[in-house]
Amino acid sequence: MSDSPLVPPSTVVLVSGGSRGLGLAIVTDLLDAGVRVAAFARTVTPELEKLADMHPDRVHVGAVDVTDAAATQAFVREVEQRLGPIDGVVNNAAVGQDSLHVHTSTADIARIIETNLTAPLQLTRLVIRRMLGKGLRGRIVNVTSICAQRGFPGLVAYSATKGGMDAATRSLARELGGRMLVNAVAPGFFASEMSAVLGSTQLDQIVRRTPTGHLTEPEEVVPVVRMLLREQTNINGHVIVVDGAASI
Repeated sequence: MSDSPLVPPSTVVLVSGGSRGLGLAIVTDLLDAGVRVAAFARTVTPELEKLADMHPDRVHVGAVDVTDAAATQAFVREVEQRLGPIDGVVNNAAVGQDSLHVHTSTADIARIIETNLTAPLQLTRLVIRRMLGKGLRGRIVNVTSICAQRGFPGLVAYSATKGGMDAATRSLARELGGRMLVNAVAPGFFASEMSAVLGSTQLDQIVRRTPTGHLTEPEEVVPVVRMLLREQTNINGHVIVVDGAASI
């Protein structure tokens, strides 16, 4: 058994893809919990801008493409100057897919992999290096998907990237040896996002086989993310599914 001290709750959290949907819900929830939050996305929405205006001392936002390594690094430096050292990361930014694999272009496959897998791995490496350099014991939460665990047509490349992030979560938790906690949250289908790729028949089938009787809502996911970032826990290297048992 490790005699390392418990990793303290995160106080400054960086959220990618924080402008809408689940990302915006995570940012809002963390602010309500008293956390300082830095959020970026390709476009800063009015909703995210409003949060920044409401909490000028605890929020820093920026229009940054997660695949732009130089811009991402510059944003991280801005966050440290304004809010302090980052000790928590939520890798939420991602692009979806709505095409059968045989019809998906090489360029689209590359874009999905770069956005959903390469970019979050690079962002995580950047922040971990800075945390280790400052002697911080941080927490990483990767937002993945049940698509990594159960097959769905039209989502081959997307599923591959989420499966890659699940695997990276387990390996990084081992690699860091308890100096940081690394976990993933795998939501089911949201009513307004990825479900657009599925026809009404398949959506009805998913709802029927879900014991809770409905698609996943962001409000059902954010408490899990908050727990992994804020509570004293020994959960490490795990993928926590939030889908009402649809994937069982």
